[in-house]
Amino acid sequence: MTRNLKVILEYDGSRYHGWQRQREPLTIQQVLEECINRITGEDVRVNASGRTDAGVHAMNQVANFRTQSNLDTIRLCKGINSLLPKDIVIKELAEVSDSFHARFDVKSKVYMYQLFNNPVRPVLCRLYTWPIYKPLNLESMKKAAGHLLGCHDFSSFCGTGCDMENRVRTVMSAEITSFDSGLIRINVEADGFLRYMIRNIVGTLIDVGRGKRLSDEIPGLIAAKDRRRAGMTAPAQGLFLKEVKY
Repeated sequence: MTRNLKVILEYDGSRYHGWQRQREPLTIQQVLEECINRITGEDVRVNASGRTDAGVHAMNQVANFRTQSNLDTIRLCKGINSLLPKDIVIKELAEVSDSFHARFDVKSKVYMYQLFNNPVRPVLCRLYTWPIYKPLNLESMKKAAGHLLGCHDFSSFCGTGCDMENRVRTVMSAEITSFDSGLIRINVEADGFLRYMIRNIVGTLIDVGRGKRLSDEIPGLIAAKDRRRAGMTAPAQGLFLKEVKY
């Protein structure tokens, strides 16, 4: 009997060329599928909630795969984790209904971006933050983030060459939290994201924080539907897929 299994993954994307399996570069999907295949003896294809780009991390990526293995979920999880490299781990593995699909059933996702706003360059968190050395105006950034809320065409924040025809997405929340250490976390929840959307949003918020543009310019920027109007694409290392909601 074929079983449908749901997994929740955590991974450090630093040395991977994103989630999706490709011919040459190493990807998360490729490594995970090869380890599952070794345990089950089956040619398994894993469906993720969505693709993460090269260098992007995940705290709670959700995926599912089908197998005829009769190993119980605890043993199966331990077996796969024993083969996975140290920068990928299955946090949870459970049998779910046959109809569950990690991608098609998603209601919303939460991405987190980390900045390190300090005149001294970071060392311990250098692989997981974007260092910004000059002080940022957080209040202006928070006001700008508020303009992202609601249903909009986010073409201005879509990566160049994006092939998505429908670029309308609904942003439910956009929160910015700062810490005494200089760490800043930007959390955005939406019903879907375009390629590079979060990183382009962050680049634009940084422009606001630096005083290069006003927070009240964001509505006009969105309405323009022109990628050239938005800020730079923030580096991948600060981005995390934080949560997937069903």
